[in-house]
This record gives sequence, structure tokens and C-alpha cells, in this order.
Amino acid sequence: MRVAIGLLLSVAALASLSAATAPPADPLQLPAQTSRLASSSPLFAITQAGPRLVAVGQRGHILLSDDKGVTWQQAAVPVSVDLTAVHFPSPRRGWAVGHDGVILHSDDGGAHWALQLDGRQAAQRIVDAYTPRAGSGNTELDAVLAEAKRMLAQGPDLPWLDVWFDDDNSGYAVGAFNLVFSTRDGGATWQPASDRVDNPRGYHLYALRGGSGGQLYAAGELGLLLRLDRATQRFVAVPTPYKGTFFGVLALPDLLLAYGLRGNAWRSLDGGRTWHKTETGIDTGLTGGTLLDDGRIALVSQGGQLLLSRDNAGHFAAVPGLQTSPAFGVVAAGSSSVALVGARGVRVEKIK
Repeated sequence: MRVAIGLLLSVAALASLSAATAPPADPLQLPAQTSRLASSSPLFAITQAGPRLVAVGQRGHILLSDDKGVTWQQAAVPVSVDLTAVHFPSPRRGWAVGHDGVILHSDDGGAHWALQLDGRQAAQRIVDAYTPRAGSGNTELDAVLAEAKRMLAQGPDLPWLDVWFDDDNSGYAVGAFNLVFSTRDGGATWQPASDRVDNPRGYHLYALRGGSGGQLYAAGELGLLLRLDRATQRFVAVPTPYKGTFFGVLALPDLLLAYGLRGNAWRSLDGGRTWHKTETGIDTGLTGGTLLDDGRIALVSQGGQLLLSRDNAGHFAAVPGLQTSPAFGVVAAGSSSVALVGARGVRVEKIK
């Protein structure tokens, strides 16, 4: 999922206003505070860690549920920055990312988290790796190098917007202005990879999603869709007919679905060679999606709608009678329920 960067920054700005009288503190040094209201505070992403549900959100809040979303407990997190995405390739090992260049890791199913990378470290690694190659004609490299130098001078303000791991060792994180890092050792070392992305204009990258056969896709602004070429380790452009922003992508064995602004969703049944627009019935941004246990596909929107498809994303229908607060992520919570996260925290909805 995925939430638009403008919406995330608006939420952060509101939080800053509410804390205007508090002493200044570095969120990279301040652990997330325990709050009994954490489950009703803004949450931006949710995933499964085996049978456990893990949600991440504002001020470093990470919440865990072992009873399909009925009750939630708060994890120990060493930072208090807004967290935007989370992924567990296995039940115990997971990663969460967010603002100020933060990448967190857990090896106990999300109960405890450790900082692997922050924006200062990321910016320095970009400068060290790319300065010798500056001006070589690689526009992606030059653009991200300029942003890294700015972050070193002004502070680490760029967010990661999604993270994906193929297994417990190999993963990627993507974010604003074509910010891309990769790891091959479970995050012990993270290396810049923005020079290996077909994104010459430096568009924001909002979503990462793996699929069958080792496929990995990234989605972003102005119809940008990328596929990782495993042989060259380069993200290559996949042409799409849509010129608006994609907030998410689902990569299933027989379906590629990209979705985003104004209720737009496009599907391909041949790996991205041809595309067809999917009828969603709404005109608000689609921010999260998942495949349910029974084969249906679920999407959620900034308007709070939950949409379901029974025909491989041929068309979607809204589930009636739900809350209308903005939703940013969705995951299965048992065979007949889904857990949604959004502006008012997490909620579980029954589906037929």
C-alpha cells in the first residue's frame, strides 16, 4: 500500500502542530511511546507474519494481533517516525520502513524491532557510491545523488514508501524521488540501487510487490510501472496506458493489477503486454489491495470503501454499510473477515 506522499506528509504536519509546545526531540533517537489509543491512531500498512497480523503507522507505532484482529498489542520500536510499509517474508523475520529514511528489522515476529538504516546513513552511502560516477550520463544516478547531498546538508526528510523481501535475505526498499536500496544479507548491509531503475524523471515509487516465478514489480507516479530483470538486476519499464499515479500493484500467477488515483485500476492477463481498464465504480484513490484466502481480490480506498472482485479483477463491487474514514491497507483476517488500516486506526470487517 500504499498512501500518497502528500497525504502522509499532511498527517505528519498535523502531528507536529499538536506537539508544538513539546520540547524538540529527534524522532530517530526517541522510541515509540506506548499508547492505549495506538489501535485507533493513523495506521498506514498491514501485513501477515504467519498467522499474526502486523500493522504500522504514526509515530513509530507497530501493532500485533494473534486473534485475527480482535485484540492488539504494541511492539517495542526504537524510533518515533511515521512508518509507511511492512513486509514479512517468513513468520518471524520482517521489515518496516518509513520517514527519515528509516528501515527497521524484527526477528521475533514483530514483537521487537531494531534500526538497520536511517536517512543520514542512506544519504552518505549514496554519496560515497555515486560521486565517483557523477556526470556519466546516468540521469537516475545524478538525480538521487543531488537529493542525497541535500539530505546531508538539511537532514534526512525523504520517506521510504514500501519494502519487499523475496526471502529472509534478499529485499528492496523504495521511496520518494526514485530512492531505491537493496540488500542480500537480511539488511546487515543496504546498498543504493537507484542507478538501476528506468525512472529518468525521478518519480516517486509507491509500491513493491512480488509475484509467482520470482517476479517483482514497482509502481509509481504518472503511470510508472517497473519489473525487476533478475539477470541484470535492473528495474525495467513496463508500458501502461494510464498516465495517473499508481499507489499499488498486485502480481498474481495469472493477473497483474495496478491501481491508484480516482478509482483507476488496470489489469493485464499476459504479464503487462496488454492492458484493460477495470470497472471499480468509485472515483477516489485506491490505496491498498490483497488476495483473499478464497481467491477474491480486495481493494481499499481513501474514501474508506472496501471493494471485492470475484472474477480475477474483471470488475469490483463495494461492500455496503462500512465506515467511510480513509483506508490505506487491507489484509485477510480469517476466512470471512478482513482487517483494514487507515486514518482512524485498524478495524475488522466481516465479508460474505
